[in-house]
Amino acid sequence: MASPLLPVSGISGEVECMRSDISVGSTCAMDFAAEISNPEWKKRRIILNENSSSSEILREIEASLPTLHKPEYYMEPCFDELVQRELMDPGYCSRVPDLTIGRYGYGSVKYVGETDVRLLDVDAIVTFGRHEIVVYEDESAKPLVGQGLNKTAEVTLVLRLTSANVKEGRKEIIEEKLRRSTDRQGAQFISFDPENGEWKFLAHHFSRFGLSEDDEEDITMDDATPAAQEPVDMNGDEVLDVDEEAELDHSGGLLSHSLPAHLGLDPVKMNEMRMLMFRDEEEDMEDFNHTHARQKPSFGKDSAWPFLQNLTPMNHRSSPPIVRKTPLALLEYKHGSFDSNTPGTILLAQQNKTTPLKKLKTEGFKLDLMHETPVTGSHSRCLVDAGLFMGRSFGVAWGPNGTLIHAGKPVGGSDSQKVLSSVINLEKVAIDKVVRDENNKVKKELVDFSFHSLLSLHKEINHETKEFEFGSFKLKLQKLVSNRLHLSEICRSYADIIQKQLEVTGLSSSARSGLMHQIMVWELIRVLFSDREKSGQLKTSEADNEEDMMQDVKEASPEADPEALPLIRRAEFSYWLQESVCGRVQDDISSLNETSYLQHIFLLLTGRQLDSAAELAVSKSDVRLACLLSQAGGSMVNRSDVAKQLDLWKVNGLDFSFIEKDRIRLYNLLAGNIHGALYDLEIDWKRFLGLLMWYKLPPQASLPTVFRTYQNLLGDGRAPCPVPVYVDEEFEQEALNWRTKERYDISYYLMLLHASEESESGFLQNMFSAFSSTHDPLDYHMIWHQRAVLEGIGAISSDDLHVLDMGLVSQLLCLGQCHWAIYVVLHTSYREDFPYLQANLIREILFQYCESWSSEESQRQFIENLGVPVEWLHEALAIYHIYVRNHSKALEHFLECAHWQKAHTIFITSVAHTLFLSGKHSEIWKLATSMEDHKSEIDNWDLGTGIYVSFYFLRSSLLEDNDTMTELDFLESKNDACRNFISQLNESLAVWGGRLPVEARVAYSKMAEEMSSLLLSDLGEGSTRDVQLSCFDTVSNAPIPDELRSSHLQEAVSLFTCYLSEVAT
Repeated sequence: MASPLLPVSGISGEVECMRSDISVGSTCAMDFAAEISNPEWKKRRIILNENSSSSEILREIEASLPTLHKPEYYMEPCFDELVQRELMDPGYCSRVPDLTIGRYGYGSVKYVGETDVRLLDVDAIVTFGRHEIVVYEDESAKPLVGQGLNKTAEVTLVLRLTSANVKEGRKEIIEEKLRRSTDRQGAQFISFDPENGEWKFLAHHFSRFGLSEDDEEDITMDDATPAAQEPVDMNGDEVLDVDEEAELDHSGGLLSHSLPAHLGLDPVKMNEMRMLMFRDEEEDMEDFNHTHARQKPSFGKDSAWPFLQNLTPMNHRSSPPIVRKTPLALLEYKHGSFDSNTPGTILLAQQNKTTPLKKLKTEGFKLDLMHETPVTGSHSRCLVDAGLFMGRSFGVAWGPNGTLIHAGKPVGGSDSQKVLSSVINLEKVAIDKVVRDENNKVKKELVDFSFHSLLSLHKEINHETKEFEFGSFKLKLQKLVSNRLHLSEICRSYADIIQKQLEVTGLSSSARSGLMHQIMVWELIRVLFSDREKSGQLKTSEADNEEDMMQDVKEASPEADPEALPLIRRAEFSYWLQESVCGRVQDDISSLNETSYLQHIFLLLTGRQLDSAAELAVSKSDVRLACLLSQAGGSMVNRSDVAKQLDLWKVNGLDFSFIEKDRIRLYNLLAGNIHGALYDLEIDWKRFLGLLMWYKLPPQASLPTVFRTYQNLLGDGRAPCPVPVYVDEEFEQEALNWRTKERYDISYYLMLLHASEESESGFLQNMFSAFSSTHDPLDYHMIWHQRAVLEGIGAISSDDLHVLDMGLVSQLLCLGQCHWAIYVVLHTSYREDFPYLQANLIREILFQYCESWSSEESQRQFIENLGVPVEWLHEALAIYHIYVRNHSKALEHFLECAHWQKAHTIFITSVAHTLFLSGKHSEIWKLATSMEDHKSEIDNWDLGTGIYVSFYFLRSSLLEDNDTMTELDFLESKNDACRNFISQLNESLAVWGGRLPVEARVAYSKMAEEMSSLLLSDLGEGSTRDVQLSCFDTVSNAPIPDELRSSHLQEAVSLFTCYLSEVAT
């Protein structure tokens, strides 16, 4: 087979041919300088005159080269050097050492070690901005750490400092601030050179690194951008920036601000809007344009980019204009001069009230991602929020069940080139991950086991109830109370529920690992905090081995000798520790080969599997070692003998190279020297704790002694960190971002709690953080029960762990379990400084989730059984029915909760007129009389519901015959009563005004019409003309239709005519 390598003699000629065809300079820097001046940059092509195998190889090399089209960017080694080395050493591009990518005037990134640069799109991957570097801006395209360009690299950023900072010798201050900024971003600070402004640090993986806006303000920066950015004409002529064209409107005038063009919007359209809304600026605009026409932009060595200069709104009264080169945030933007004290306005936030606003075509703002802006260039994946353009009417808010409502969209991705920023988006936070299977589907079985079953078990345990007054109502706050003698049964009940949850199909592997860990946590709580009967004797006490003692404990009665209880607890904990590490031990053993039986034995000892270790040694004919293993962790005398033997060998100068390294490791472990045994080995923290308890400390050492010893070693850095299980077993990606000082495993906190019974606020908050037991920061469903049980048995006491309660409440509400959410609220601790906390929470739940709990009778009954005032339920239902426009139901519930004023208002404005026009007078009378007893608590009773009460009384009296009164007196009294009622109607219409719908006014008119008819029907011969005319005068003031009023007026005229005739005769 022919060698793929080309003859050495042919390399130089091909390289020269390639160089001549590519037309590159003598250095990479010159090459890129030439490319910057050429706007139509093209990828280098290798053209060979001879159609040979060499040309095919060159074409293959050309196809595999990385691409870099951006001006002022460079790469080392440069392209021609990559081609040369690939020709001389095939595969060189897959292992380029110390690859460097940079941008003139901004900085560079140097990748440590070898890097595969084949087919890399450097344009899309690496971006340098002002004081920052962004690698893989598109998170979806980012490879794993260590692959591509997402690997360890040395970053150099060029900072632009003011001359004052350099002269004043503030290097130490700036360096300290840069060091803090570097640490905060997870990188490693290297150096800072104030002479050239180079800030160097080591990044282990990439996203965005650099200075934030706050950091830039803290470190006084020079606003001038690097001189290397300037498009300088080589002949010294004046250069007009291309962006200036975007700033000119059709008439050639420059806009009073360049912000729209900088954001990718149409400056002409923005100018038209500005002219409509800010007409008073026209004169300033003319003066500004006149001033600007006399000014020529110059681009010297220290000048800034023209488009950055244009970002500053200039005023003709400013002399000289203040230049701000960096883009200003929209919320800080002022349409006036920057040096004036006049307040500015956000674009499109206000309207000129003297000028009618012209209606424009409704269209969302579009952000052109091809045009670099502060959003797309510097802040990847930000939200383009219409609130920045439209003012407070477009906001961002949280809705129920973790729903985020915003008027924006993440930008910087590859899915779209245009973004509508005035479209409302709804996104939901994953609060219910615990009840989803591996296909991300909610399973009813998981809901039942994770919440309903656990809370039902919690409800069955004994509770202490205490009644508190919340205003005129009372709530029964509850607290779980238990005996440590019953703790074992409680913990096993919780573990049984979790065991059933493990049987649900479709669980992910990480979910199963988390559930198994929770079972072990409940078992640890039982081991560390449960008590036994203190009378009686243990059946056997001769066991030298903890495994034998554990077996004796299982066979013994619940009653035990008080002196033996510590040893029994230690034996149970030892057994728990063996069960916890058993899986890790088996995994490590399975990765060994058959020849390393000493390593196999050591791994068995880390899990306290002495029988298996001794049997393995015997099977390998290592009888002496088997004898030592059978006594491992026993008498301190045996450990001392082994330690003395090792010391004797060292004193006598024994050459340990003739003894297997793993055998020496075993001897050190048997001697109690666990650090010597673990030399150049790393094990998890639970196995280290086991080695400490089993082989180093005396067999009679109590558990508090064991835990405090481990705590001291941890503080000295001589023990592995007790990381949470999801980090320890690495079944979640969270392990990659782990920091040891942030979180510990809940098992470790339980051990410390047993050792010292400490319950300080900071300790408990760390212990009951969601991260101590699960990778999901929003999952509190299990840790809440563990806190409740520990509080119930008196192990802890705290009143500032409301974050647990609220976390579980949020999860329950997200799943529609409102009744259980209220149950959890009733278990929150009462605090004197927040006396109405529980009441406010319950009322808020009832109001916000009324539709959910009211639709299920079981939930409503459950809430009532908890002692929640029924009035609160009715009030929530009333508000809900108002929302759905069922005013009759709303009135009914307002009456039930004795909100008389609200009931009266809704009766007058929404219910009464409907019933009246429907002829349901009995229902009106029933509702009105139910409120009449409380009319002293109701404003405008006489002008509201009192109208209907008066109407029915008056109508009843007018329809009755009264023989005891003369006709004259009878008509006069009727007229007075009707006059008072009509006056009451008119006053009611004036008071309620626009709150009364048209139907209510019709009802009033019907009442007035009926009263008028009854009054005028009694005009008889016996009454005087004055009384009759007075009745017509009363009717004329009634709120009746104009046609009817005209008819009554004609009757009054006829009557008056008759009266004149009578007088004349």
